[in-house]
Amino acid sequence: MAPKTLGELFDTFEQEAFRLEMLDDYSKSGNTQAYEAFLDDEPQPADYNEDWVSELLSHTSRGKRIYRVHILSRPLTSYLRFELGWGYQKNATGGEEFFILDVTGKPNPLEGVPDFWLMDNATPGVMNYSGDGSFLGVEILPAERADEFRAYRDTAMSHAVAFSEWWAKHGE
Repeated sequence: MAPKTLGELFDTFEQEAFRLEMLDDYSKSGNTQAYEAFLDDEPQPADYNEDWVSELLSHTSRGKRIYRVHILSRPLTSYLRFELGWGYQKNATGGEEFFILDVTGKPNPLEGVPDFWLMDNATPGVMNYSGDGSFLGVEILPAERADEFRAYRDTAMSHAVAFSEWWAKHGE
């Protein structure tokens, strides 16, 4: 039986999970307390994102790959400074890999493509958000759509650079 939820996708993927992020602000989609702490210049709590890091380690310690590309432009929004400065750096300790496709001053090769997860090159899950960035849910698409989402992933990866390289040059 095909997975019906994002949780089921994470429970059942066997080799790799890819995420494409397109938004500049996910602040209404979760972890609002941490974001508020960041905005208030509070130090990052030692246990920040520990549940996600544990989830990551449960997969990456078994040789599974979890990676993502975020398409963005500078200057960074407050939310992106939070996500990249706190989130990506913390999540990397769980083995997640990050890439940046910086479209500052140039066309976005994936304009109009939705946020999504692609599991094992076979199962796409489109992430749906409202106009204010609130998460509305995920739509698990049939395997027949996987080629389309593999092409999006391949385009993103071919234009992206490793987060550490990008952050060393543009991080705050």
